[in-house]
Amino acid sequence: MATYTGNNGEVKVTPAGGAETVVGEVRDFSVEQTAEVVADTVIGDSWVTNKTTLRSWTASINCYFEWDSGAGDAGQVALDVGDEVALALYPNGDSSNYQELTGQAIVTSVSQSQSFDGLVELSFSCTGNGTLSNNTVS
Repeated sequence: MATYTGNNGEVKVTPAGGAETVVGEVRDFSVEQTAEVVADTVIGDSWVTNKTTLRSWTASINCYFEWDSGAGDAGQVALDVGDEVALALYPNGDSSNYQELTGQAIVTSVSQSQSFDGLVELSFSCTGNGTLSNNTVS
């Protein structure tokens, strides 16, 4: 079974009414999928049993801030807090036969940090708005 290194990952974003663009200077990203459960245990059961109800997902993207000649990186600029965007996350790049995770998401927070001995960093948090599709790049 193949293993992959994270340095080939890629993030693309499509704002409403806009064109798909690569998010620049990505350091890392993560995706979390969750499922809510409710107990369906009844009198006489020896063990608690559960049923899945709703699923959800979130994503976070961490980048180095990129702002050249007064124009920010188009992908970073498209991740504006409160906006709904289409996200495409590629753990090993967007080459054929690799995994891609895609879905609509709302940008819920944008955080910027800097220190005197480091680079300026941006962190974006997104909450899925519907299905997160797990596909193979064609």
